[in-house]
Amino acid sequence: MILCSSNQAQLDALRFLPFIHAKSATYDMLSSLNDTGAFPRTKVLEVRKARSLNMGLGISLLTFAMAVACLLLAAKFFTRSAEDIGYRLGMTPFAIGVVIVSVGTSLPELVSAIAAVRAGDSEIVAGNVIGSSLSNILFVLGLTALLSPKRIDLGSQYIYIDLNYLVGAALIAAIAMYDGVVHQAEATIGLLAYGVYLYYLLNTGNNQIDEDAEGNVIRGAKATWLKPLLILVVSGIAIYFSAIKTIQSLSEIAGALGVSKAIISITLLSMGTTLPECVVSVTAARLGKAEIAVGNVLGSCIFNALAIPGIATFFGVLKVPTEIIVFALPVYAAIVLLFYLLTQDKKISAFEGALLLLLYCLVIGKICKLV
Repeated sequence: MILCSSNQAQLDALRFLPFIHAKSATYDMLSSLNDTGAFPRTKVLEVRKARSLNMGLGISLLTFAMAVACLLLAAKFFTRSAEDIGYRLGMTPFAIGVVIVSVGTSLPELVSAIAAVRAGDSEIVAGNVIGSSLSNILFVLGLTALLSPKRIDLGSQYIYIDLNYLVGAALIAAIAMYDGVVHQAEATIGLLAYGVYLYYLLNTGNNQIDEDAEGNVIRGAKATWLKPLLILVVSGIAIYFSAIKTIQSLSEIAGALGVSKAIISITLLSMGTTLPECVVSVTAARLGKAEIAVGNVLGSCIFNALAIPGIATFFGVLKVPTEIIVFALPVYAAIVLLFYLLTQDKKISAFEGALLLLLYCLVIGKICKLV
């Protein structure tokens, strides 16, 4: 009885054997199709993955744009409230312009640098410093000269002091960055150099005190301190959190595109932070005050090269990636030298502005590997 039962089981197994072979053959065929990429499921997964990456990149870009916009707006309110407090403290308009306004225009770059170092992304600082200076000299000044209704005539002070300090600041930044690391000791030299530059500006301004300074002080004394102090604190908090979000979204964009954070900072971040200066400079040029725009841009470049690395190193060592040392840093030094030579005749023509704009397109194209 047991033997018959065993034979019956063998017969049942033989009966289902063709189905087992057919199933195995089907599995082998599907595996082969999957390996060769002909099976639709693989393509569906690839499409879904690409859509997910594109959506993530789009969200990161939108977050970056919103964070930079909030950063710039908060910096504007911070500068205005600090300017108001300066008047109440009895500072002259020139001193307020040099100490408060000039620092306020570079506040987004400064706070972004501090946030980057604290987040462990210190390579963003070098890219932002060089990128902002390149954007200011090539894009902002180039567009200002091109759209100015008349040729820009520079005063002797730009030739004798500001331009010399621009070259010196670029030289200090290049020497500090060329070995790939910026320590606090060498960055402090840049801070000291910026302190000397500030002393010169304030000493020069004291000889040209605006007659309206006294009236500003009186009006400030009659007003309350609560409103400017409140705006200063709130805008300062907004600047801090906006800078953190800017660095986070920039890191996400770099990861999604597969490029280094330094390249994104030297292009996208620097362009975003210099757009307000571009608008202000072009507007001043259209009103026939292009010389003021040139002075603001030179002051911003000097601050970026000397003060930002010096302050950022108090929060950690700055790393300079190889791609910046090999290309961006030498180009930055060469552009500063070219601008110094172009302005020796104390003039910036529309043709020279067009040259600066074309150079900017070439530099950004080479950095992004588009040309």
